[in-house]
Amino acid sequence: MKLTVFGATGRIGAEVVGQALAAGHQVTAVVRDPGRFTVTGPGLEVVRGDLASPDSLRPAVAGRDAVLSGLGANKRADAAAGITARLTGSIVKAMDAEGTRRLLVVSAGPVGPEAPDDPFLDRLTLTIVTRVLKDVYEDLRRTEAALAASALDWTAVRPVRLVNKPRTGTYRTAIGATPRSARTIGRADVADAMLGMIDNQATVKQGVCVSY
Repeated sequence: MKLTVFGATGRIGAEVVGQALAAGHQVTAVVRDPGRFTVTGPGLEVVRGDLASPDSLRPAVAGRDAVLSGLGANKRADAAAGITARLTGSIVKAMDAEGTRRLLVVSAGPVGPEAPDDPFLDRLTLTIVTRVLKDVYEDLRRTEAALAASALDWTAVRPVRLVNKPRTGTYRTAIGATPRSARTIGRADVADAMLGMIDNQATVKQGVCVSY
């Protein structure tokens, strides 16, 4: 497949690029600073992108089978300003203009529904985290709302607490729901899940939680 990855210098984005290349896909990585991008391999094109300008992104999404985004706020002030929703909006506009349909973005588990019958400590932890990171999650809620209002075949991938560990390929996914005791997920497995959802029609126009 021909894929484009935004946020490719981030930890999930870099995993998506590396795994996609290993699977034999052609990948365009859109980055602000190509000098910071360290992933290499046959089938990779690295382009500089201005996410404030949807028109400048059109060549990067034209003719692609899918677009994947690992964009997210690095600072709480950026989240409060709605940076993820704004930048994702630029991608949506570029894809609309080029007729590219499939978009998968990284969201977060707490944006989805609470798990039924979660243990008390899990519910308490979620309450605390949600309060501390409320600006981040509100930014992601606005992002998902913009996706829902679009004509694209989108999927919001909702990982729970992210950890660094090698890809296992063994994890739970829940469409429109959150599994019980969903506590952590490795970034490499989030990338694996995103790539696996590209052709999964059941995930189109859905939020999908990913957890161990």
